[in-house]
Amino acid sequence: MSNVETQRPARRFWPGATSFSSKLLWLTILFVMIAEVLIFVPSVANTRVRWLEDRLNTAGAAAVVIEGVNEMELPQAIQDDTLMATGTKAIALRKDGMFRMIASVDKLPMVTHQYNLASISPLRAVIDAFDTILFGGDRIMRVYGPVGGDPDMIIDLVLDDAPLRHAMLIYGRNVFLLSVLISVITASLMFFSINRMLIRPVKRVTENMQAYSEDPENPANIIVPGPPVDELAAAEGHLAQMQTRLQQTLKEQRHLADLGLAVSKINHDMRNILTSAQLMSDRLSMVDDPLVKRFAPKLLRTIDRAVGYSSEVMAYGKAREAQPRRRFINLAALVEEVRDIVIEESDPGIDIILDVDTALEIEADSEQMFRVIYNLVRNAVQAFETDPSDDAALVRRITLSAKRSGSVVEIRVADTGPGLPAKAREYLFKPFRGSARSGGTGLGLAIARELVLAHGGSITLDDTVTRGTAFRIELPDQPVPLDTFRVRA
Repeated sequence: MSNVETQRPARRFWPGATSFSSKLLWLTILFVMIAEVLIFVPSVANTRVRWLEDRLNTAGAAAVVIEGVNEMELPQAIQDDTLMATGTKAIALRKDGMFRMIASVDKLPMVTHQYNLASISPLRAVIDAFDTILFGGDRIMRVYGPVGGDPDMIIDLVLDDAPLRHAMLIYGRNVFLLSVLISVITASLMFFSINRMLIRPVKRVTENMQAYSEDPENPANIIVPGPPVDELAAAEGHLAQMQTRLQQTLKEQRHLADLGLAVSKINHDMRNILTSAQLMSDRLSMVDDPLVKRFAPKLLRTIDRAVGYSSEVMAYGKAREAQPRRRFINLAALVEEVRDIVIEESDPGIDIILDVDTALEIEADSEQMFRVIYNLVRNAVQAFETDPSDDAALVRRITLSAKRSGSVVEIRVADTGPGLPAKAREYLFKPFRGSARSGGTGLGLAIARELVLAHGGSITLDDTVTRGTAFRIELPDQPVPLDTFRVRA
């Protein structure tokens, strides 16, 4: 035994970093933040442009008023008040090709950056905005552009970018806090909604699968599906069907195992009894009596078959039969032997009709084909015996017919019985499920099908029959290898 013990990892659902629900929560927050960032980039650029346009319009309004009142140079005190009110260091006006300095500080600082608001592109606005946020605060800017949409009136400003950077930082902080708040609210709503609609049903299915895997034979572990309102509910319904079928299969497998153990115990003693019966039958064949001599060969062959069946009784449990020993046999003699044995076993009121050419031959294993035809005829006899109808006028007839078409022989076993019930048709040729009578095992048809398939043939239920049941067997001759054909030729 290996010293290494494999342990199944526990499947738990808790709001930790590795649970699906927590991943969904963090991913929702992340995606909302990414969306907010994509919105923030153009909005912060637009905020910068609007701030500069406000300064330009304010200074332009003041410049127009001053320019209209007095064309002389303003006193320095009035200039300082104007500059303080507009937040600039210098204001100049260009109108009709004329340039006039409206107001200016005594010592005008050196301009480091220039911006023309009339020709700024969206990409340039974004670049300038982040340049101001990251590297601004101590720059002197020159900003100029038209006032009031008049291209002939250009206002020209010189100002410090520290107030602009401060305003942009406040705007960015507010947008960031608002984005976080929106992300948390959105993620929480999505989390609780998806947790209710998805996580809980998945958790329920997972826990049920784990419980079912630990004890699949317990009917209480089969999931009870909810109303089929969505795909998850439909999945629960399919899971319940699968678990039910699997539980039935497990019960059948257990039944097969128990049956195999019981048969193996019986088989040991049965072989000894049949061997003794075989020895007594050999001695019985030496009795000089016409009736004994007539039935002794059939009795011997029946006991020989019983011994053979007893030796191979476990073959079906191993899901295989012995390979057929194919040779040409007379089909009429085979079905006649089947009829004689069935007549001895069954109600004398059942007629068994043979419609087989006495010269018809098939290439098959004699013992296996006997079992196939015997199982089909025996099933027909049992259908008559279990028929509750006791009408004396009913025709109780079993017909065995056969014909050859080229290299294929068609064998047909038909009866005028009550027919197969719907359940038997649904599980036809399936052991322990395809029986047409109460207490039956359905092994007869399953074994017959396996033996026919081993011969390369097919067995089907004839649905064209309106009364009773009919099975059709198509059995091809064994193909001759090309080398063998050349040798024969």
